[in-house]
Amino acid sequence: MKRFRNICLIAWLAAILVLVFYAAPATAAPPKQKNIILSTTTSTQDSGLLDVLIPIFEKKTGYFVKTIAVGSGQAMAMGQKGEADVLLVHSPAAEKKFVAENYGINRRIIMHNDFVIVGPPSDPAGIKGMKSAAEVFKKIAASNAIFMSRGDNSGTNAKEKAIWKAAEITPEGQKWYQQTGLGMGLTLAVAAEKKSYTLADRGTYLALKKNLGLDILSEGDGILLNIYHVVEVNPAKWPKVNAAGAKAFADFMISKQTQKIIKTFGVDKFGSPLFFPDAGKKEELLGK
Repeated sequence: MKRFRNICLIAWLAAILVLVFYAAPATAAPPKQKNIILSTTTSTQDSGLLDVLIPIFEKKTGYFVKTIAVGSGQAMAMGQKGEADVLLVHSPAAEKKFVAENYGINRRIIMHNDFVIVGPPSDPAGIKGMKSAAEVFKKIAASNAIFMSRGDNSGTNAKEKAIWKAAEITPEGQKWYQQTGLGMGLTLAVAAEKKSYTLADRGTYLALKKNLGLDILSEGDGILLNIYHVVEVNPAKWPKVNAAGAKAFADFMISKQTQKIIKTFGVDKFGSPLFFPDAGKKEELLGK
């Protein structure tokens, strides 16, 4: 009888183990190619946003992200050479060209903030409170006040050039117009040291504001809208890119979880978000 009970107990335990085995939820298979190269702008890096998002993505998916923070132009140049898997950039005209030439696929809107014109509190050009960015640039040029340009073919540099064009001014070669060739954070530091004006994305400026001694002197013009997209590098062009990882990262950036984080990022420290989530929105309707 005892032996029978033992046999029954063993059979019962075996049945339980079988049920547990088959009922256990299937776990996602680890990615075959774990490393992802993300080429992005210095503004997403300097603002601290990626420091929050990337660890969440890595923990959730098993991928490891190598971030290369450069200007948008340099980020897309890396994509054109197959040296990156996915881009997070903010130079819409250049992005559209990048996709049209088949270097990128699945360009999707992620978020926006805006550019601001900052300068020393003394405001030698007298631009404080002016809204028209083109008029501000005209006044800076007329006063020969130093303007610090990134000069790095970044999204910020592209926006700055668009404003000079709207102002009908060619600043290159002028003594008051100086180019750093550096990212946003370092350009702000140089502008602060030289007590000069510069164009900056609001997120990076707010993140570094306490150490700068620069004020926002002009803001709110529609031309200053700053929109970010994620673009996967085209695997048909570059078969060795991590297409699966790129898609996973892009999908993560438009996910509800990530968009919620973007919506509140910076609120606790600055009283307002540094970026505004836009996944699923139409670019042409932003800022209206």
